[in-house]
Amino acid sequence: MTQAAPMVEVWRGDFLESAHAGHAVVCDASGQIVDAWGDADAVVLPRSSAKMIQAVPLITSGAADAAGLTPAHLALACASHNGAAIHTDRVADWLKTLDLDDDALRCGPQMPDNRDAREGLIRAHIAPCQMHNNCSGKHTGFLTLAKHLGAGPEYIDAAHPVQVAVRDAFEAATGETSPGFGIDGCSAPNFACSLHGMARAMAQFAAAPPDSAEARLHEAMRLHPDLVAGEGRACTELMRAMDGKVAIKTGAEAFFTAILPEQKLGIALKIVDGSTRASECVIAAILVKLGVLAADHPATCKRMNAPILNRRKIQTGWIRPTAALA
Repeated sequence: MTQAAPMVEVWRGDFLESAHAGHAVVCDASGQIVDAWGDADAVVLPRSSAKMIQAVPLITSGAADAAGLTPAHLALACASHNGAAIHTDRVADWLKTLDLDDDALRCGPQMPDNRDAREGLIRAHIAPCQMHNNCSGKHTGFLTLAKHLGAGPEYIDAAHPVQVAVRDAFEAATGETSPGFGIDGCSAPNFACSLHGMARAMAQFAAAPPDSAEARLHEAMRLHPDLVAGEGRACTELMRAMDGKVAIKTGAEAFFTAILPEQKLGIALKIVDGSTRASECVIAAILVKLGVLAADHPATCKRMNAPILNRRKIQTGWIRPTAALA
């Protein structure tokens, strides 16, 4: 097995204080590797970076069109959102169209990351509900598919028709038979594949014909970056920085994917120690390297070659990609 490649350095003054290693793959439309660092064959759990694939059956089944879903709904189905009102209000309205409420979700409650939403709950002495969960859009998509299929309410069970459809879509996109799954933070199965397979899937999305499920999903993400994550988040800020030409998606434990429709390329990366600061630095560095993200854009500078400040706002160092990425 190829070792993880050094990808990010954290400097304090003249001293290399910390380092992060990982794996990354860039694939073209044929599924061939254009560039790679570390082990392209590493078996990974893509976590929330796979939400676009998990949403494919929502469209291919006819459920999305039957339910009258808009690009905003599709963006939410791919989202790991902040739990802001723009997210939870839309999820609540979507559930109402299904004649369902928060109790139908199986993702569990989560305190929202959005400050206004979080402080509003605290002031009102109200506990968060499942709609605040960052995955509530994905789960409402699952419920939409379950209703369309006439399937039961336990849509997160691996043997449920919804998850069988998700696994079929995942294996078709990655070009691999999944070796199994882990249970994600939202309780749904998260299927494993190789990193190459995940990059291949993203390239398949990038090269998908207009009006295909894959094209509709990445177009929705690029049209609604605020719904995919939220203010201050890497996915939202970097998609805006690229003028909506590229769709990117983070996943827990330092995973990231990107879909580049104009270049017909896909990217998948994993930082082995699970550090988000490193995965955000690496995705920015690769996007800069591919010429789709400006190195001097504020959203880029916040994550790549970013100054480290102490509590007095004195710069003490940098977080930056290694020479192999820069």
